[in-house]
Amino acid sequence: MTLAIVTGAAGGIGSAVAARLRADGYDVAGIDRAQADLTDPAEVERAFAGLGAAGVLVTCAGLTEGAPVHRTEPADWHRVLDANLTSAYLCARQVLPGMMAGGEGVIVTIGSVLAHAFAPGLPAYAAAKAGLTAFTRQLAVDYAAHGIRAVSIAPGWIRTPATQSRLTDPGDETRQREAHLGRLGTPEDVAAAVSYVVSPAAALLTGAEIVLDGGASAVQAASLLRPAPRKALGLPPLREPD
Repeated sequence: MTLAIVTGAAGGIGSAVAARLRADGYDVAGIDRAQADLTDPAEVERAFAGLGAAGVLVTCAGLTEGAPVHRTEPADWHRVLDANLTSAYLCARQVLPGMMAGGEGVIVTIGSVLAHAFAPGLPAYAAAKAGLTAFTRQLAVDYAAHGIRAVSIAPGWIRTPATQSRLTDPGDETRQREAHLGRLGTPEDVAAAVSYVVSPAAALLTGAEIVLDGGASAVQAASLLRPAPRKALGLPPLREPD
């Protein structure tokens, strides 16, 4: 039975990914922040010790917070980058020797559409997720000769307890549905994509990013026609044509 290691497995996307991979027949080891600080090299090494050689790594751990650059303290910047990007590097570093020895393996990183279609006030998060995409592609290039694939999945708005808590205005969910062409994603949607990526059916898929956002990035420019996003970005209201 192939070992799949999933970080951020305690809830949200990570929990759904772990459950789906178990259903697919993998031996799943979940790691979350209660077990290890995935930004600390020593703690990551301890968390992975004794798990055995993994055939699959899925990095779901991350942190979504931020402020505009002039209000972002250096410590906050590094905390967000470490949680989203450094953690993936440290975990990949642990599994790669075993994958190389076995001549196969799949690494899946969970990025974000916000690496491409930006929201106000998340500079560190956007930078981290963009870096994660580049890091994943580099893994694909560097380890292809060892039979290792690497793919990034970039979800849009996914319905989790954390994201639901941000829908504070009565019209927020309606606006999100419009931005995602009528349907908000679920953790199970992301898990289904991971299931495909790690399967033999995706043997040709590597060095790529899958945007799983319900069309949100396709309508991002259109969102700037709305008053609220323009105000958040400091843009003047649009004038009606004469």
